[in-house]
Amino acid sequence: MKAFCTLTFLLIAYISTAQQTISGTVVDEKNKPVAGANVFIDGTYDGASTDEKGNFSFQTTVFGNQTLVVSFLTFETLKLAIDTNNCKDKTFKLKESVNTLDAVIITAGTFSAGEKSRVSVLKPLDIVTTAGSAGNIIAALQTLPGTQNVGEDGRLFVRGGEADETQTFVDGIRVAQPYGASTNNLPTRGRFSPFLFSGISFSTGGYSAEYGEALSSVLLLNTQDEPDQNKTDISLMTVGLGFSNTQK
Repeated sequence: MKAFCTLTFLLIAYISTAQQTISGTVVDEKNKPVAGANVFIDGTYDGASTDEKGNFSFQTTVFGNQTLVVSFLTFETLKLAIDTNNCKDKTFKLKESVNTLDAVIITAGTFSAGEKSRVSVLKPLDIVTTAGSAGNIIAALQTLPGTQNVGEDGRLFVRGGEADETQTFVDGIRVAQPYGASTNNLPTRGRFSPFLFSGISFSTGGYSAEYGEALSSVLLLNTQDEPDQNKTDISLMTVGLGFSNTQK
């Protein structure tokens, strides 16, 4: 019985010393208490939050040198090495966090007015596969929302504007006459074959500021890159026969 009591006493003493108490106060740079700060030992679940006076206290089962973490919004997180055997009634001071903006670089350039969803980008294959276009760039664009056919004119009218308000640019250079000649009662056709261009950009919702005029729309044609070899193309359409030769 005596041995059992001794063993029980030693076990209670061991349990009482198996936990260490960590306590202290968290303040700011003006020594004002910080309420609601999180204080915990890194890598463990042992921790607590400070009260309205900035005080905290919790028990931990880890021993020796550990890392104590103190964090709170608008303050820099404090990580401090402590000895769990001797960390009671300590004062921890937090520094205010200063948010700095990255450098802002402003460059001059061009911008596009209107919504991006109103810009249509077509490839040459899209032009020639559009029903009823017969390989005519203008006829293919007339199938897009915002454009309309005016009688038997054949030119590009956008949102009720005149045909001359829709300007055509090839590689950024304005084309004075983008339409071919036509007889009476026959719609005119565009002068260019769609296969001459790598991409066709057509805006029905505004104009790009780089063109400097308040146009109804802009038809921007980008030509093919420098050819890598000589080639000859022959095309047969319902309106006639086409022949082209490209020299490197």
